[in-house]
Amino acid sequence: MALYFYQALSKDGKKIKGQIDAGSEADARFALTRKGMFPISIGTGEGQMSLFKRMLLGKVTIKDKILFTKQLAVLLKSGIPLLQALELLVEQFEGRLRAILIDIKDSVKEGSSFAECLGRYPGVFSNIYVQLVRAGEATGNLETILVRLTSYLERKLEVDKKVKSAMRGPIIQIGVVVLVVIVLLTFVVPKMAATFAQGGAQMPWATRVIMNLSSFFTGHYIILIVGSIISLGSFLYWSKTAAGRRILDKIKLKIPIIKFFTRYGAIVQFAETLGMLLEGGVNLSEALDIVVKITSNSILSSALSEARDKIIKEGKITEYLKQTNIFPPIAIYLIKTGEESGKLDEMLLTLGTNYEMELSEYADGLSAKIEPIMLLVMAGVVGFVVIAMALPMMKMGEVVSNIK
Repeated sequence: MALYFYQALSKDGKKIKGQIDAGSEADARFALTRKGMFPISIGTGEGQMSLFKRMLLGKVTIKDKILFTKQLAVLLKSGIPLLQALELLVEQFEGRLRAILIDIKDSVKEGSSFAECLGRYPGVFSNIYVQLVRAGEATGNLETILVRLTSYLERKLEVDKKVKSAMRGPIIQIGVVVLVVIVLLTFVVPKMAATFAQGGAQMPWATRVIMNLSSFFTGHYIILIVGSIISLGSFLYWSKTAAGRRILDKIKLKIPIIKFFTRYGAIVQFAETLGMLLEGGVNLSEALDIVVKITSNSILSSALSEARDKIIKEGKITEYLKQTNIFPPIAIYLIKTGEESGKLDEMLLTLGTNYEMELSEYADGLSAKIEPIMLLVMAGVVGFVVIAMALPMMKMGEVVSNIK
């Protein structure tokens, strides 16, 4: 039995969406007709599933994919056939991944290849995942490919965690500074400003600056909030356009810390992906096509795309990778060594692992380097506001003392 997603018209002409278990698409259509419905579309792919239904089933996380890939590799290594392994794994998962595995299992049972079934879910299984599985099926080394994929996904998850953790700290600290300043300008400063105005004291320049900012913020907060929302929405829309994305990608390659993560992330992605594909038996031309498509930065992707075209024509990978100005000299040397020794896949995987470790170490040390700087910034901003408010109070205290 397969899980089919359908759209149909009821007797009164209303459109109905749902799912039904059936032995084939024809059986599903017949079952719906018997229920008094007129089928519009029936399919096993996720595209037949409504957005609401996908949301209810939940998201397939990278941890879910790691667990599925690892368990499948173990079962295949134990000599269990693919179809039986998939049947066993269906019972291990819930939600969206379970629905996907039911469809994949039934499609494999009907004669489809495993890679072809995975390819129906591009939002869950990436192009590299599908291509490596296809190569593993073709060469009879599927379990070995799955072990390599498990290792790749686990390292990717670990590096992503460290990078996000390194960037999360500064973002939270900036948010705290902004929140503290907003509270001071909105609630504290106006009350103190009224007190100073009654005293008639001459305000220092710092106090005047803070009071003017507070007056502007409290007097135009609706405009500021609406303007911020519109600006953020416009920026997000612009950033998704081709021109906007390209400009942002250029900026990412110029800001010191972000530049490091962007460049080294691209090197790791290129080396590990190309290495795994070549090791899995995918030809160089097809492997390069895949690598170019999964590179997230459009500037780096364009550079690799130009290099790919030249490599395919002349077969000189090192020479044209050097022209991209993405890879450091040591990386070019290692790739050249692998190319000349006929062990390009091994050298690429080694290169990817080395740069992944460097990226991880940099992410680990980043928080320790940024936190003191951010603390100084926080202290400076909040301290300026506090001092600006304290100076007039000190002056008023001096005046009172002199009168006495």
